[in-house]
Amino acid sequence: MVMSFQGQQAKPQAESQQVVVRDFMTTKITTFQVDQTMHDVIQILIEKRISGGPVVDVDNHLVGVISEGDCLKQAVKGKYLNSPSLGATVSECMVTEVKTVSPNLNILDAAQMFLHLRLRRFPVVEEGKLLGQISQKDIMKAIHNLKETTW
Repeated sequence: MVMSFQGQQAKPQAESQQVVVRDFMTTKITTFQVDQTMHDVIQILIEKRISGGPVVDVDNHLVGVISEGDCLKQAVKGKYLNSPSLGATVSECMVTEVKTVSPNLNILDAAQMFLHLRLRRFPVVEEGKLLGQISQKDIMKAIHNLKETTW
């Protein structure tokens, strides 16, 4: 029997939960290819009601991210050039410096990254390949499932 410093029987401590990104990430995501047109991207974003997605090569390696903001930039650029064409390709408009997370990252560390970097989602990458993505909502679900005594 273990006694507390007050002489009472100590309650056994629960093991801390190791909850990682892999446990809560979304794996069924819409991806884009570098040769798609921005017109195609806009259509997909509208149809699927999403704000962007990862860009992958033929081997599913993450090469960038394309977003609504990138689409708007292309549309505005066309307006200023008096050429409102959305025929540019994803490779011309995507962001290539992408913050990613490992599937083995602790969920609370991922939450800290969201707060620090002020992003809404991160691609989850292992050995360069896209496995899925984790969003702030996914983090909230994970935290909601944690027991208070195991933090």
